[in-house]
Amino acid sequence: MSAHIVTSFDNELTQLDLATAEMGGLAEKLLADAFAALERRDPVLAESALGLDRSIDELERRLQEQAILMIAKRQPMANDLRHIMTVLKVAGDLERIGDLAKNIAKRAVAVAHESHPKTLMSGLRHMTELAQRQLKDVLDAFGRRDDEKAIAVWRSDVGLDALYNAVFRELLTYMMEDPRNIGLCTHLLFAAKNLERIGDHTTNIAENIHYLVTGRVMSDERPKDDTANTAKP
Repeated sequence: MSAHIVTSFDNELTQLDLATAEMGGLAEKLLADAFAALERRDPVLAESALGLDRSIDELERRLQEQAILMIAKRQPMANDLRHIMTVLKVAGDLERIGDLAKNIAKRAVAVAHESHPKTLMSGLRHMTELAQRQLKDVLDAFGRRDDEKAIAVWRSDVGLDALYNAVFRELLTYMMEDPRNIGLCTHLLFAAKNLERIGDHTTNIAENIHYLVTGRVMSDERPKDDTANTAKP
């Protein structure tokens, strides 16, 4: 290929990475806003967060169209094709993270007029902080092509699973102690499950970064907190 074509193709690959980074930034903000809305019982902030999800969906659609066009027009080989396919997979996981965060925002709307003790949100806050850290770190790993950091995120997901299990048991205890808590706690249980699933998607992204950087599929079994598998809302 001529230098002009190579430069043009490199620019297109860069644009894919920039679109992915933009999706990641929106997903981070959506998650932060969704939990803040839930904690403050703020339906206005929740509705604002829902708008971010639509922006993420639109970015993914445009990214998919660009990637398909590049494959058809450029017929990329080896590393370049791996780059494009990884971006598509990462974008898919970011879109799902957006959906899961959107579901938390919807729970915020549902419990907007219910009061709850601050202690009840403590476990969920810790889960959110860990999920946010995982998401930030995996996006940094993608941007820098940092396999070591991606593997660290992959290994850290077991901590989020363990937190989910603890939150599940705590909320279940509240429901057993007072049936009036059942409605509120059910919404919070679903929010906790959405956070746990966000961790699964950041782990997916970490695995795809490993493949992008090394050309090898992650060979080890994904770390899991086995007790969390029994905790389902």
